[in-house]
Amino acid sequence: MGAVREGVPGGRYGRSADERADRGLKIVGAVLGAGLLAMVGWFGYDYVGGQRISAELIKWDVTADDRVQVHLEVRKDKDARGYCTLRSRAEDGSEVGRRDVRFDGPESRVDQVVTVRTTARATSAELAGCTADSGPNG
Repeated sequence: MGAVREGVPGGRYGRSADERADRGLKIVGAVLGAGLLAMVGWFGYDYVGGQRISAELIKWDVTADDRVQVHLEVRKDKDARGYCTLRSRAEDGSEVGRRDVRFDGPESRVDQVVTVRTTARATSAELAGCTADSGPNG
């Protein structure tokens, strides 16, 4: 009795349709993966490079029922102009104070303590965000 062979002898008739499809899928996957990687890299570079003003809230202290002192550290391009928004919240989470602090000077690092006036006793302070001015000077 002879052995039963399934399929065709290897190398005699070229690649099978499955092998061609596998190779095509590998190429498409590699191209799509490289494109996705390039897109993520571009968005990351644009996000980091596009931020001309960034800040960090170092500490805050409720100094009275109607005010909070906030220590803010700002990093920016020397020619950048803009502002950072601070807000203060009450114990129930409602906003009781808000202040925009402008940074127009030539310094690239600003360390500043500002007072946020509140309508009720605050229990927290937070940095809502920073925005650079747009236009020829900002």
